Amino acid sequence: MQTISRVLQEGKENGILVRTGQYNSFRPKLLLLLGLFLAVVVTIFIISVSTIKYTELQSVVTTVTSTFVPCREDESSSLIQPPGVLMHNMSDEELLWRASFWPRRKGYPFKRVPKIAFMFLTKGPLPLASLWERFLKGHKGLYSVYVHPDPSFNAKFPADSVFYKRQIPSQVAEWGRMTMCDAEKRLLANALLDISNEWFVLVSESCIPLYNFTTIYTYLSQSKHSFIGAVDDPGPFGRGRYNEKMEPEVPITKWRKGPQWFEVDRDLAATIVKDTLYHHKFREFCRPACYSDEHYFPTMLTIEKPAALANRSVTWTDWSRGGPHPATFGRSDITEEFFGKIFDGENCSYNGRNTSMCYLFARKFAPSALEPLLHIAPKSMN
Repeated sequence: MQTISRVLQEGKENGILVRTGQYNSFRPKLLLLLGLFLAVVVTIFIISVSTIKYTELQSVVTTVTSTFVPCREDESSSLIQPPGVLMHNMSDEELLWRASFWPRRKGYPFKRVPKIAFMFLTKGPLPLASLWERFLKGHKGLYSVYVHPDPSFNAKFPADSVFYKRQIPSQVAEWGRMTMCDAEKRLLANALLDISNEWFVLVSESCIPLYNFTTIYTYLSQSKHSFIGAVDDPGPFGRGRYNEKMEPEVPITKWRKGPQWFEVDRDLAATIVKDTLYHHKFREFCRPACYSDEHYFPTMLTIEKPAALANRSVTWTDWSRGGPHPATFGRSDITEEFFGKIFDGENCSYNGRNTSMCYLFARKFAPSALEPLLHIAPKSMN
């Protein structure tokens, strides 16, 4: 029995030893296979990442290449194209912000033909449109037209009219209040979006031109100043409207008064559009019987750009009848003698020289004046 037990015990021990030896010989092979597997996985991962990065890089390069195409000479004009449609959905803040940008570098890298922007601030229809059509005829490319009517009015002009689709987004403008100045700034801002506009003329539906287009274009283009009235009136309708709460930004020594109707160059137009400081003061402290449309622009520009002002308007009005509004002229008033008084009525300064040619536009004219105006225009208004 002892012999059998010893044999079994030895066999058991030998069996254990055999299996242990087989396990020890298999272990290095397993580690080798595991290492090879990990190496393959890492290699595949690296190749995949590299492929993805390369694909993304190629996509970016393609996008950049297709976006930034060098300008050819015949495409340079696309940089200065005015908006094709004047109606837009920008808020006033967005519009004024966009229009406040202008080139700081002198000169232009393209052929620029400066234009006059005629900005019509109206209540509704343009009863004297036919006269303006005749005035602008044959001068395409030298002018732009913008119309700011009451928002309830939708202008309808034929496709061949200079007023066709020239209406801008408008808001209610109240006489004597800051909303009137906001409407004027809205016109200026929309006109500034066309980089070719150099001179900006504010007119109403009752305004007429007094000379032909070439004469007016020459007068404005050769002037060293912008035509906006800015008078220091010591009386009750001047300094008497001043509010001390406007200090220190607006001192009484800089308080000015002038007609609402103006002509300014591009630099002054941009100065007006970018203003927020003085606008706040006038909105808060210039209310009837302080009329902001008579004081805001003259005062602000006297503070900011005094040397640029001619301190007179080029729009003739007749205040001789008294009252808060100038005289209105109808059919019976339109004669050669009437225009003779306008042309020879006074002298003024132009580029440092005295001249009798002081006014380029006139107001106020009733719709009934259109027919005699069209008849007399070729002779009396050249």
